[in-house]
Amino acid sequence: MKAFIVNRYGKKEKLQLTEIAEPLLKETDILVQVYSAALNLLDSKIRNGEFKMILPYKTPFTLGHDVAGVVKKVGSKVRKFKVGDEVYARPADYRIGTFAELIAMNEKDVAMKPKNISMEEAASIPLVGLTAWQALVEKANLKKGQKVFIQAGSGGVGTFAIQLAKYLGATVATTTSAANIDLVKSLGADIIIDYKKEDFETILKEYDVVLNSQDTKTLEKSLKVVKPGGKVISIAGPPDPDFGREINANWFLKIVFKFLSAGIRKKAKRLGVHYSFLFMRAESEQLSEIAKLLEAGVVKPVIDKVFSFEATNEAMDYVEKGRAKGKVVIRMK
Repeated sequence: MKAFIVNRYGKKEKLQLTEIAEPLLKETDILVQVYSAALNLLDSKIRNGEFKMILPYKTPFTLGHDVAGVVKKVGSKVRKFKVGDEVYARPADYRIGTFAELIAMNEKDVAMKPKNISMEEAASIPLVGLTAWQALVEKANLKKGQKVFIQAGSGGVGTFAIQLAKYLGATVATTTSAANIDLVKSLGADIIIDYKKEDFETILKEYDVVLNSQDTKTLEKSLKVVKPGGKVISIAGPPDPDFGREINANWFLKIVFKFLSAGIRKKAKRLGVHYSFLFMRAESEQLSEIAKLLEAGVVKPVIDKVFSFEATNEAMDYVEKGRAKGKVVIRMK
């Protein structure tokens, strides 16, 4: 089958389109024919080698973290799916590889595709949807009437998280450029800050939750807009000791995470704020809940651009520019 693989780590390296063997099916796996896949900055960071400490993939490997497609085969112990089912997923770590014609995944990481959206729209959802869900529902326990600051509102995670936060009943503040103000407003943002003209830390006060997706400087500023007892959840790092325990990291990595996050944890503690790092995980039950929201029209996919499968490298270049409104998708079928 055809697949785009990482041959060598590096920022200047391009994915290689090549022929590889079809994936082997385990007892609890389903084999999915890929109709569409989405790209994320995570794909770029993994190709660049930035996540080798957490995810030491051995080259060559197939890249890609979002998929929508049709079940072609099922393992002997699969109970949730049958051949012909339309599904969507974020494969588990070490099982990634959606930039390919076929992918094998454990059934516990896969959910039925929402019936009312296209394959392209479905593929755009899993990683950002699960990230927003695990941040706002699981970690933050966001409640009606609370205030949440979601950075980069026009990005992949931002466009989904704004809609989810509004569904949960929160007041939502976000940052974006002037060109995207109408977009984030249409998604439900209540307070919109043009980051090129205004400093959010001078405008926002007494927030319950911050979802940080930016650099360390922005993270430190974010601590100041949260009220005592509030939560700052970062998907951009630094990893903290709790994350090390969650992934059963070895003793050396746990020390590294403790060291990397020491400064931000100390500043957060001084302000009475709880800091945590989130690296989202595959989770079919949460994807099924997200599918219900999509089918109800509570949340809508936001797609910037669709590329052909053959143009996956061009799509990656586009994502790396950091200007996409919502998600960038590749179409196989």
